[in-house]
Amino acid sequence: MKLGVFDSGIGGLTVVKSLLEHQLFEEIIYYGDTARVPYGTKDKNTIIRYGIEAVEFFKNFELDLIIVACNTVSAYALDEMREASTCPIVGVVEAGVLACANFLHDKSSNILVLGTKATITSKSYTIGLKDKGFNYVEAKATGLFVPLVEEEIFKGPILDEVFQHYFKGINKTPDAVILGCTHFPLIEQALQAYFGSATKLIHSGDAIVEDLENKFNFSTQYKNPKLKFFASENPDALKFIARKWLSL
Repeated sequence: MKLGVFDSGIGGLTVVKSLLEHQLFEEIIYYGDTARVPYGTKDKNTIIRYGIEAVEFFKNFELDLIIVACNTVSAYALDEMREASTCPIVGVVEAGVLACANFLHDKSSNILVLGTKATITSKSYTIGLKDKGFNYVEAKATGLFVPLVEEEIFKGPILDEVFQHYFKGINKTPDAVILGCTHFPLIEQALQAYFGSATKLIHSGDAIVEDLENKFNFSTQYKNPKLKFFASENPDALKFIARKWLSL
């Protein structure tokens, strides 16, 4: 199995980490559109155009599957990307909704969705969860988390203040929090400490693995997959972060 992973920048490496831990693919080709990140502040048509351009990039590699690791692209451009692609494409939004629904059996559960402005504005998670019967869904755009993660601020007083800024108006402790941006798993421990152990955090990487294992028959494990990293700008910086985050 030869896989392509697309993200607007470096956040999708958290999805790659989950894929490596489960040893599902023989080769993984990662493409980060680092020249045009962030996508979370861009309009729908621009996001769709960037997504289709990523599909064209991946046509050079004869892939078996493409994962759209970017929640914003998954929310806005998945249908158009599938039309342009010669191989199947799966997105993290669908996977996140399914993972949340599989974990929460009580339809009256309180769910909090965190994401970029574009992801939250799309209402893709809210609509997907309501289609599954969940009516108590709150969505918050938490875009400040992205630059904090990229500055490697994963805990401490600055992050605590940002948590207070975003979450002070939440009246009920959520039963589940969907981390609707691939940067957010890097502050997962801090978020878990803030909300408490009773709150389940839904991680895009783990969700996509669960979704793939349900959809496809993986009969072989690949302990030493080939990894290739590409970026639209400064690929060496992406490779450096990949080695650091993935412990390569």
